[in-house]
Amino acid sequence: MTDAADNATDMDRRALLQTAGAAVVTGLVAGTATDARAATQDAERDEAPLGARLQGVQHFGLTVQNMERAYQFYTEVLGGTEVFRHGDFQGDGVQNTLLADQEIEANARGVNPRTIGVPDLRSGAQRLDVRFIQFDNMVLELLQYREADQPMGSAKSFAEPVEHMSPAFPRMMHICFYVRDDVDFNKFIADLEAESARRGMTQVRANRTIRVMTEADRKAAPRSTNTNRVTAEPSNGWELIYCKGPEGEQLEFVKALGPVKKRFSEALAKRQQKVVR
Repeated sequence: MTDAADNATDMDRRALLQTAGAAVVTGLVAGTATDARAATQDAERDEAPLGARLQGVQHFGLTVQNMERAYQFYTEVLGGTEVFRHGDFQGDGVQNTLLADQEIEANARGVNPRTIGVPDLRSGAQRLDVRFIQFDNMVLELLQYREADQPMGSAKSFAEPVEHMSPAFPRMMHICFYVRDDVDFNKFIADLEAESARRGMTQVRANRTIRVMTEADRKAAPRSTNTNRVTAEPSNGWELIYCKGPEGEQLEFVKALGPVKKRFSEALAKRQQKVVR
């Protein structure tokens, strides 16, 4: 009776061990197969066209003269949310990563890099501070290069700002914000100017759709001239204004309605299908 019970127990144990062993082997094989597929997919991705290896645009960077003023505008006026800030960047690695091209140019010209606006992060004589600000579908990075003895967020930057920043200059860039479809665009622009002026940011001034030759003329223009509404194809449905930001940067505010909105939506869908393949 006891021997029979022991034999049955031994058989149960062997069966259990065999089952467990088979499961382990199966798991190892499945895991190996999964790993192999993942490795193959990684290798294929690394050979894909460059566009297929991108996730999109992560952020836009804006170098500012007055960090606190710019930060106030993009968070308190336009409602962005700070992601994080990091300051006091310095050292050889940072210098090489960010400024090698400009140092090569200075060397080719035979001039001190400082004379063409290249800071000395290598020795720590100048420092770099950054703040990331999140909007719904875009991140903006504010950067300030400052002297080491200036505090973070200072109103004094290492280099003077570029003057006469016309959008017609090659290499000139602008930041474009997407206004909600149901917002009164003319009122939005008026409120943007008023809120900025209230904070002392009088340089935040939107252009008008009629010719104005003085600041008094611009202020006196009817509110209906705040918004440029495009009706010509293929931009039918586009509404926009151009203005300068608090640092003199070029800004744009737009709506994309009707036909032009459809064109953007169709282009996005086509791209997503292409990337998935």
